[in-house]
Amino acid sequence: MLTSYIENMVMTCESTLNQQTTKLGMTGQILLQPATAAGLRLRNRVAVAPMTRVSATLEGVPTERMARYYAAYAKGEFGVIITEGIYPDREYGPGYLRQPGLVTKEQVAGWRRVTECVHREGGLIFAQLMHAGALSQCLDRTVAPSAVKPRGEKMPEYGGEGPFPIPREMTREEINAAIASFADAAAHAREAGFDGVEIHGANGYLIDQFITEYTNQRSDEYGGDVHGRIRFACEILHAVRARVGVSFPVGIRVSQTKVNDFSYRWREPDASVIFAALKTAGASYIHIASEGRDWWETARLNPGGATITELARRISGLPVIANGGMHNVQIAERLIGEGQADLVSIGRGALANPDWPARLRKGEPFRSFQAELIHPSATLEHADEWLARHSR
Repeated sequence: MLTSYIENMVMTCESTLNQQTTKLGMTGQILLQPATAAGLRLRNRVAVAPMTRVSATLEGVPTERMARYYAAYAKGEFGVIITEGIYPDREYGPGYLRQPGLVTKEQVAGWRRVTECVHREGGLIFAQLMHAGALSQCLDRTVAPSAVKPRGEKMPEYGGEGPFPIPREMTREEINAAIASFADAAAHAREAGFDGVEIHGANGYLIDQFITEYTNQRSDEYGGDVHGRIRFACEILHAVRARVGVSFPVGIRVSQTKVNDFSYRWREPDASVIFAALKTAGASYIHIASEGRDWWETARLNPGGATITELARRISGLPVIANGGMHNVQIAERLIGEGQADLVSIGRGALANPDWPARLRKGEPFRSFQAELIHPSATLEHADEWLARHSR
């Protein structure tokens, strides 16, 4: 899913923040500094955020166009690229039609072409592993921690229409199968040449459904208080780590808000438990999405208190990636300069500027993101057509 949700994107794109350029006096030198994270040496502190492009084949195989898309970010000097969400389970995992998977030999081969193209441009690329759970845009039968009807409706930009169905509560056997599917997909990612994997535990998808109180009403060891609700995420991290080894980077992305609920917030005691548990479970880094027109407001768990990235860094001791409006150089530099994050990830700014870090280094202005890049469809084909029309 694009890192800023559709309605929020439109509001933000109309604001002056989205017109930010290096001419406002920020040099961006902190962002351009090399960094070491998850055992890898990065050429700078700017990552490409995971963004759904619904552009694989109907069988979930990455295409040559996708290879060029990801390679452009490497050529544009991003420190690391995190892919769109990749499903690990064909039956219940997909969130969208034309979403790529990491299940079949054909899918692995397709991703190998992508990683080879990225590496030829000197880039690093991580596979984000995502199980949609109850928020699938394309499945009529879904599963979740509990049989709770999701809030909101499906999104037409991603092929959805109408209300979400009520999911079926997962059995213990299905929970174990989902955990195993993440481990298998991580092994396939390593086989395909990825430099690491990121577990998608954010934005309201399956792992987040376990973490969130109102979508997890289980009374067994996977429900109840925050210690039970974070168990599923931790068991996935353990299983993935066991399959890929101690040296292979395994990050996890978390968030408070969701694609179908922008208002949900964590309590600081719960957040502290979550971050400590993820560290113990073997995460290499934590990637945190925070949405809103004012990053500082939505990222603070308590008024005037620490930001969520600052708390995660302090509690876990792990590298932290901040996401949400980080195309604003002032905000991104402040976060890293004040030690509130180690890296930033950029979504909509990267869509408009695949060479965002290179532009920052050269002091060139950024192109403004336009919502039409993903409306009425978020596919690469639609973006290509839009860019062709507007380049005449």
